[in-house]
Amino acid sequence: MTASESLALITETLNNNSKEIIRRGGKYFILWGILLTCFSLLVYALWKSTGHAYWNNLWFAMPLVGYPLARMIRSKEEPAMATNAVSRIVSGIWTSFGVFACSVAAFSVLYSVFGDNVLGKIAVGAGLTASIVLLFGLAETISGVALKNWAIKIAGFVTGIGSLAIYYITGANEEQMFIFTLAGIVLAATGFIVKRQNK
Repeated sequence: MTASESLALITETLNNNSKEIIRRGGKYFILWGILLTCFSLLVYALWKSTGHAYWNNLWFAMPLVGYPLARMIRSKEEPAMATNAVSRIVSGIWTSFGVFACSVAAFSVLYSVFGDNVLGKIAVGAGLTASIVLLFGLAETISGVALKNWAIKIAGFVTGIGSLAIYYITGANEEQMFIFTLAGIVLAATGFIVKRQNK
């Protein structure tokens, strides 16, 4: 086998791996998009009706609901996919997102608990939602680049930049939950698009 034939084979394998990751991922995009939308609307409704931001603690229940559902929808007929360069890159992107999002949340909570500047506490707490969704949009866009999928790239851009627009329009109140609602709708729509692309 010549060098050019080897390179062509490697390129084809990587492209096939990307398509398989996208094909399998569509249902999870839909699941997490629906959950994100439902939780954001629930937190918004409870925050709006009671005037208490502590309803944001309900976000901790989302993985408790989501992970068991994800395991349930995993097709038993599909064999486990072998780990490859593309899957490691995408996994690394989302692991990094998780670390950064949790770190931003932890710093915000610690500052609001131990900081003595009331205005600073309000600013840090309010900016947390926009920061997390901006990171989410960035991770999704980079995943789209790694997977060579325009739908995922555009969805990430819309989520990240759209969240900032909603944040600046709504301000630091319960309506900032609509940032997560937008992210959830875009994520679910992306799942439907990639499933249709990869039938």
